[in-house]
Amino acid sequence: MKRVDPAAEDGLSSVLRDVNVRSVVYCLSEFAAPWGFSVEHSPVAKFHVILNGSAILAVGDGAPIPLASGDLVLLPYGDGHTISDQPGSPVRQLDAILADHPVDETGWLSYGGDGRQARLLCGGFELDPALPDELAEFLPPVMTLDSSTGLTRWLEPLFALLDEETHAKAPGAAAIYAKLADVFVTEALRSYLAAADGLTRLAQPAVPDPGIARIVKMLRGRPQGRWSVDAMALSAGMSRTSFNIRFRAVLGQPPMAYLTELRLRRAAGYLATTTKSVREIAHMVGYDNEGSFSKAFSRLFGRPPGQYRRNRLAVPQQTPH
Repeated sequence: MKRVDPAAEDGLSSVLRDVNVRSVVYCLSEFAAPWGFSVEHSPVAKFHVILNGSAILAVGDGAPIPLASGDLVLLPYGDGHTISDQPGSPVRQLDAILADHPVDETGWLSYGGDGRQARLLCGGFELDPALPDELAEFLPPVMTLDSSTGLTRWLEPLFALLDEETHAKAPGAAAIYAKLADVFVTEALRSYLAAADGLTRLAQPAVPDPGIARIVKMLRGRPQGRWSVDAMALSAGMSRTSFNIRFRAVLGQPPMAYLTELRLRRAAGYLATTTKSVREIAHMVGYDNEGSFSKAFSRLFGRPPGQYRRNRLAVPQQTPH
């Protein structure tokens, strides 16, 4: 596989090349409807792979997210969430389920009723080295990679191996699952961040002004919010004029221009790693109007969202060496 000359890389490419994921498998689960489990918030990043069947993911007050066989879900900040066969099914805390239904010698958990079945691989992960805070903050709280995306198609051989291993249920297989998880979690993160090329300009490593730093962190954490310059200035404890001047001095552009670019680069990540419609993605990043979103996206990336997605998915993903 062709090596990339480090001297020719920008800062983001170098960081992504060096990112390594260390995964741990919590359990392999065979659920039968009705079923549901909840996971509490913790600092540990989490992932779930739908090996077979379907499920519904709910995070906080967000709308339920349907999941299908082959889908991968990442929760980079360890947000609390529930997964069930359908809305309204009984939900128990996962630790309580594991206490009452210990995994067998091959690491499998069986739980639920006697209805439609689903198989899940659940675990946690950490990055070594960790992403710089200013870059990690660009990740959304929930990342779903649809089974039909170009990335997941590239990972099909790994999913096939994972499926084969889970059917075999051989003792000690958890170590194999963890290594496989390392690969697809790594590629998911790289694909999302690399899609939003240009993040290095937005990701100031250290904002020297505490008031501006606080607003930047808020914007990165929730760019889809109903932000206004007046609201930002109030949160920063400054007048509108002072806030505008200080923000531009630190970030190199006005606050609303920074927010717009932040939203569009997050949208680029969604376009590259999901099959959500352009309208859905527009709403996810804070746009009420798909047309306005498409025009703004075209100005930044030089092509409309649909073409951007087609171009990204047409390029085979490669694991840097």
